[in-house]
Amino acid sequence: MREPAYPAARNVAYKLEEYFARYHREAEQRGEIGMAPLPDAATLEQVIDAAFWASLLREEGYETRISLAFLAPEDASQPLRFERSLALEPGRLTKVAPAVERAGIHLGVWRNGDELRVWGTTRTLPPLCFVLEVAAPGLLVIKHHRGDELGKFLNVAVLEGDQIKIVDENASSLPDCPELLSSMLGFESPASWTEPVNVLVQLAVSMRGHGRGGSLLVVPPGSETWRESVVQPVPYAVSPAFSELSELLRERPDDPGIDRWQESLARAVDWIAGLTAVDGAAVMTRDHDLLGFGAKIARRKMWPQVEEVMVTEPIEGGTAARVRPEQLGGTRHLSAAQFVHDQRDSIALVASQDGRFTVFAWSGCEEMVHAHRVETLLL
Repeated sequence: MREPAYPAARNVAYKLEEYFARYHREAEQRGEIGMAPLPDAATLEQVIDAAFWASLLREEGYETRISLAFLAPEDASQPLRFERSLALEPGRLTKVAPAVERAGIHLGVWRNGDELRVWGTTRTLPPLCFVLEVAAPGLLVIKHHRGDELGKFLNVAVLEGDQIKIVDENASSLPDCPELLSSMLGFESPASWTEPVNVLVQLAVSMRGHGRGGSLLVVPPGSETWRESVVQPVPYAVSPAFSELSELLRERPDDPGIDRWQESLARAVDWIAGLTAVDGAAVMTRDHDLLGFGAKIARRKMWPQVEEVMVTEPIEGGTAARVRPEQLGGTRHLSAAQFVHDQRDSIALVASQDGRFTVFAWSGCEEMVHAHRVETLLL
């Protein structure tokens, strides 16, 4: 196999090796079994290198979208195996990409002697399985399988060109860290993906996914104070409150009806997330009842204009910065910062058209609005 030529692959490989080794040790100490094989630095480097160069290629005009998983065919349930395995080469990956570009399908990579080969595809992965997803040209997301029943993943690092972002595992322990951010990080949260805070994560992913940009205001249930910070009347007010999402969360069934329930939950999440694409903001209670959308945010009467915002990103080496709110982005970001400044028991989720995602929450420690940049966790 040719020598890797993507410098970031070598720069991050040993750090990732240490990360996966530590998580394997901790899982073994807890008595867990059935974990995915542990990748070494050389394997990680080669997979990252091949995926990066494949991400820059196109097949019949389409960008390469693939997900690579490091595991043997025997570690997968009902794998689709090629009669002849494929070399782990950018051109080969691009050729096969159209067959595996849908979510939840992974190309299996395993050793054949001293060489890494693509043996086929799988939709099931064991816990702690190393996964590399090509999200866009030059944009790679390294993650691992959480091992839960809903097949969710935990982001470990994001590589974009020569920029390496390692998710900070300790970010959730910082003062005033919103529960939503802790759930996105997932390192310490034992919560099921379907608990209420995690449904907000799903809403964030769906908001980011529709690509139009949008805002969601999450307000206390039973309170009307939030109306003091939006122009009245709300163009698309909902009466009575739309409660499908909250009802689904209260009525989670046991097996065997869980699959149908999950599908209904996903449809409800996408439905509400789609409303955020309308000009203005959608408004939802913390109990997940939709109150309206298209709301225009206005400064609360007699309250000062927000002058400064604390901005952080949950990555290693990241530093907090105090900026004027207009430096965060466009009107959505400025109005969301003002809303949280005026309604300090609420949070605001803002998706940008360029893929950035920000969670605004009031920081009691800093006595100011805290803008958490979290797109690294949502890729």
